[in-house]
Amino acid sequence: MGLKLNMPGAPRQGRDRYNRYTMLKDFKAFVMRGNVLDLAVAVVVGGAFGKIVTSFVDDVLMPPLGLLLGNVDFRDKFIDLSGQHPATLAQAQAMGAAVLRYGLFINAIVNFLIIAFAIFLVLRSIRRFLPTPPAPDARECPFCLSLIPLRATRCRHCGSEVAPA
Repeated sequence: MGLKLNMPGAPRQGRDRYNRYTMLKDFKAFVMRGNVLDLAVAVVVGGAFGKIVTSFVDDVLMPPLGLLLGNVDFRDKFIDLSGQHPATLAQAQAMGAAVLRYGLFINAIVNFLIIAFAIFLVLRSIRRFLPTPPAPDARECPFCLSLIPLRATRCRHCGSEVAPA
């Protein structure tokens, strides 16, 4: 007679050890599946790419754009909601004043647009390597909307005459 670990009468210590072992085994099987590993790599690479884009927008793109618009630093643009009229964003934050930081919002929009464009370019280049979908071999009957072969001259469902495609 052996020790039954799943039985209610089994010793508590042995049952806990068994449950931990199966849980770790199941977790290892889950993590080692290809999709989970691919997702983990994508998250890490995406986070690094996001930091690069943020640095590009904040340090490379926005300073010349601000210079073209009259020496404006978008990070310091805000609207005071408190009525205290602070001169700078740092002063408003030190006072605890309520502000709308629309300059940072503009930077976030530019970040998003750059990342969205980069993803578009990647997906567009990937699509070139995917097989083209097969040409359709059927069309809808203009009268009953049933699918009929492309070269059909009469609908088999409603009997209407149709021009071949």
